[in-house]
Amino acid sequence: MKFFDWLEDKMPKLVLAPSAMITLVFVYGFIAWTTWISFTKSRFVPKYDIIGNAQYTKLWANDRWTVSFENLLIFSFLFIAIALLLGVILAVFLDQKIRAEGAIRTIFLYPMALSMIVTGVVWKWIMNPGLGLEKAMHDLGWTSFEFRWLIESDMAIYTIVIASVWQSSGFVMALFLAGLRGVNSEIIKAAMLEGASLFKVYTRIIIPSLRPVFISSIVVLAHLSIKSFDMVVALTAGGPGYSSNLPANYMFEMAFGRGDLGQAATSAVMMLVVLMAVIVPYLYSELRQKGS
Repeated sequence: MKFFDWLEDKMPKLVLAPSAMITLVFVYGFIAWTTWISFTKSRFVPKYDIIGNAQYTKLWANDRWTVSFENLLIFSFLFIAIALLLGVILAVFLDQKIRAEGAIRTIFLYPMALSMIVTGVVWKWIMNPGLGLEKAMHDLGWTSFEFRWLIESDMAIYTIVIASVWQSSGFVMALFLAGLRGVNSEIIKAAMLEGASLFKVYTRIIIPSLRPVFISSIVVLAHLSIKSFDMVVALTAGGPGYSSNLPANYMFEMAFGRGDLGQAATSAVMMLVVLMAVIVPYLYSELRQKGS
């Protein structure tokens, strides 16, 4: 009986042990390995002799990387800001309990069910000057209309923003809609009785109370933006030239196109640093709230 009591007590840990070991080895173990490789002169095969921060100096002296990192900052800011704005607006719209809410919600959420490759290919057709929007406008008689962002090096990154916002704003809407439906209705009724308009109720009571939803949405969107790869490959292929590359594309090119594991690992570590800069404050805020 003592054995069965012991087994019953230890069963949760025994069940979770394999998953914990896999996570420890294949997530944190490979993060540690990648960090180590970033301090070596590895090329086609790993080398384990530490050479200091030479790879990081080489990385930040590479114009292809600086362009990729600048694109990440532009893309992340616009992607997160626009997706949040559209998500909140759509959620408030659906929160009015309109007719056919279920159908409309499904339509807005549908893009999230598509893979980034499919989304990228479709938007590549739409933005192709000889095939999509520009040609359609010309066929309708608006011959002066131009939309050539896809083939302009200064504007190509914004095509990725458009496609990514289209795919992710419905997901943000779903998060905020769930948050709106969880707000205490008694507070809203009390505010309405005091004469507050619907606009003031949303802007001064409801939306400020959704701070956890805002933080969660920002973290998820930041994660999506930092690891964006498929969208770039399908939509612009990093071009024209490398003008629309993101760090994930740079890392892939270094690892599999040029056989430079040291540079690939270094860029991966820099992406992890950026991601941690977003996640660590979020975790600190959450743990601080639970501790207070």
